[in-house]
Amino acid sequence: MRPGFDFQGKRILVVGLARTGVVTSLFASGYGATVTATDEKPESALGPTAAKLRESGVVLELGGHSPASFLEKDLIVVSPGVPANLPELVTARKAGIPVWSEVEVAWRFLRGRVVAITGSNGKTTTTSLVGHILKTAEIHTLVGGNIGTPLLSLVESSTDSTVTVAELSSFQLETIDTFRPEIGLLLNLTPDHLDRHASFEEYAAAKMRLFKNQLDRDAAVLNADDPEITRRMPSGPHIFWFSRQKRVAEGAFLRDDQIIFRIEGSEFAVGQRDQILLRGAHNLENVLAACAAAYLAGADPAAIANGLKTFRGVEHRLEPVAEIGGVQFYNDSKATNVDAALKAIEAFSGPLIVILGGKDKGSPYTPFAAPLKEKARMAILIGAAAERIAADLGDAVPSINAGTLDLAVRIAADHAQSGDVVLFAPACSSFDQFENYEHRGRTFKQLVNQLENRSAESAQAQKG
Repeated sequence: MRPGFDFQGKRILVVGLARTGVVTSLFASGYGATVTATDEKPESALGPTAAKLRESGVVLELGGHSPASFLEKDLIVVSPGVPANLPELVTARKAGIPVWSEVEVAWRFLRGRVVAITGSNGKTTTTSLVGHILKTAEIHTLVGGNIGTPLLSLVESSTDSTVTVAELSSFQLETIDTFRPEIGLLLNLTPDHLDRHASFEEYAAAKMRLFKNQLDRDAAVLNADDPEITRRMPSGPHIFWFSRQKRVAEGAFLRDDQIIFRIEGSEFAVGQRDQILLRGAHNLENVLAACAAAYLAGADPAAIANGLKTFRGVEHRLEPVAEIGGVQFYNDSKATNVDAALKAIEAFSGPLIVILGGKDKGSPYTPFAAPLKEKARMAILIGAAAERIAADLGDAVPSINAGTLDLAVRIAADHAQSGDVVLFAPACSSFDQFENYEHRGRTFKQLVNQLENRSAESAQAQKG
């Protein structure tokens, strides 16, 4: 049994009023809590949401935080975008007030089992694939978390037979308390979010919190090829591995072109490598992890194989946008860190024109020098990190500071030749110029589609 939480009559403070904070405020108010919601943004930035919250009885404190409000509550729920070390939160914890993420609250109310997925890269693809396979297996499945749908919004749809597949970030995990998924996946560990976490060790520790409450009857699915994971493996749950390099004691691995799952000494095929529609070696790892999780969650091998054959990937993740004059354009706006962008580059043989940049997250860009020198004809840089990227690249590849994505796409189109790939893999967060990576990716696709339309109109005019 999960511990639940009795909101009736409780004083709740919700910190941060993006999508998750709004859902949390309405949920707590609906369950009888006295809710205050605070955000540094002014009311004008919330639009009609402010009125909706007030109509539900939520008290709003906008344009900044009132320290007193943090000390007058029974529970504080923080949105993922709010740093866990916010001074007001530190003070509240010292006063004995619990500070939870929305994930912690949702888990206490969700019915059925939870498959929780984290890692530096590949979370969205793996979460979507696990959800797709389970639905193919006709298991009642809900998908949410960091993938865009707050888990609290899934509570009313969950049943005792439901499997909820949740993508979780380090920000969400650093403020869990008793959260315990029946199946937890850690895909990889590489430096990320060092603009918010004090060090890689702190970031990795936040990721490892996924397993902190698991029992021996629970499952942890881990990447056997990632040394940062193998040296941190948890002691509580039953360990399953996935590997594209070697056979594992229990879990998913490759044998020739077959995807094999091994458990309790038995082995069976759950798919074929040539059935995978996703590009890149990193996506092969995501597929292996997803196969392991889906089997452990109840999908049979035939359903797993069918799910693999019909999964075409997710938006903003190595997403083909258009081919114009023999030039292919790919949107990988979800590549919000250096490692993700490197994996995107590795998925192509070249020649490439790569668009990089955005809000700097604190990681060095020097790892790009060698692969770009080998595969790219040029790098086009945008956003706040452009000058730092240029400095780290040195003379490895010609680079142009375009500043904006609009200009970057135009420059790429002007320089691209038939057979080239224009790859948008920013390696940075989007918040310097866009609302989020989805907004950034949609903008890129719109710009490319405009190019495509102009190209088609020009070709038509020449025929006429």
